[in-house]
Amino acid sequence: MDFVIAGGGVYGAGVAWELAQRGAEVLLLEAGEIASGASGGLGKRGVRANGRDVRELPLMRAAYELWPDLHERIGAPTGYERAGNLHLMERDRDLAGASAQAWMQEQQGISTTLLSAAAVREMEPALSSRIRGALYCPDDGVADHTATTRALAQAAQRHGAVMREHTRVTQLERAGDRIVAVITAQEERIEVRRTVLLLANTFVPDLLQAQFGVMLPVWTMWPQIVLTEPVEPMPVHYLIGHASRLLAMKSTPDSRVMISGGWRGRLNPDTGRGEPQPDQVQGNVAEAVAVYPSLEGISVAEAKTDRRESMTVDGIPIIDRVPGLSNAVFATGWSGHGWAIAPAVNRLLADWVYSDRDVSELYPFRYSRFTAS
Repeated sequence: MDFVIAGGGVYGAGVAWELAQRGAEVLLLEAGEIASGASGGLGKRGVRANGRDVRELPLMRAAYELWPDLHERIGAPTGYERAGNLHLMERDRDLAGASAQAWMQEQQGISTTLLSAAAVREMEPALSSRIRGALYCPDDGVADHTATTRALAQAAQRHGAVMREHTRVTQLERAGDRIVAVITAQEERIEVRRTVLLLANTFVPDLLQAQFGVMLPVWTMWPQIVLTEPVEPMPVHYLIGHASRLLAMKSTPDSRVMISGGWRGRLNPDTGRGEPQPDQVQGNVAEAVAVYPSLEGISVAEAKTDRRESMTVDGIPIIDRVPGLSNAVFATGWSGHGWAIAPAVNRLLADWVYSDRDVSELYPFRYSRFTAS
């Protein structure tokens, strides 16, 4: 195979599609099923520029251009819609830097308006009186991560890519500075003629450390998503973030509220799955009620913590060649917000490995930012 990809999430499926469109021979190996990790699960995922690290904003600007017609290019719905994002503020320290944040985002091509408390309440009347302002990005929105990831995989297959689920990569066979084959859990040896791409989010750090002694400043967590019972009338009309609370919110088509923002589940060592913790669920809901008092007493329909995520120490991903190898590329550490930029990163990754020329847009995410050399 020319290109072998490990990982069937939005990055593995998306890069497979991008490469297959260029006429490359592509094999994608997924340990579970397509979208069975962080690229799948409950509800929709935010497509957000507001409040991002400045290093990610050029990628988000590019993704803004790709999301609207992605469904046409892959031949299936993505659930993408632009709802607008309000990044709420209620502390002096957050307001002090808000105009600078708005200016910076505008300089990066992200339409951003700093709103007063009164202007925010015109848009969201049910907000607490604590809210003193917000950054508003009208081009932010949501997309269906499960549907999009599966559609990308299907589009890749239509262009000739081969997808194999329940096939875990266990080893990379090395000759000098090249990977010449991947070995699967079934002890199958698959030759790599050009490049291997390690895009299985939480799997990559362990593999690189175990086989090559490469330590990544990345760890695993189990992010929590809470879905309420139906709410009438619905108080949440925009994609909501918050400058000082662990809180993100959005409404669903069936009049429920999805609540997240950094609360976590815990690994059950017996099942190997993440499980919600009552105090974390209660804390997440309490934050939502503090911002939208009309949600007081709301019932929780579901709380999910079954999708592992990889976190980096500086909150942005690592995208680079494996140190010491010329034809092995990896990406990990998406830190809970890699979804929105995926269309742009997938295209850049495919350009990089297909042309065998470095892509400057990915320079800020290199592994070398953590090392002295």
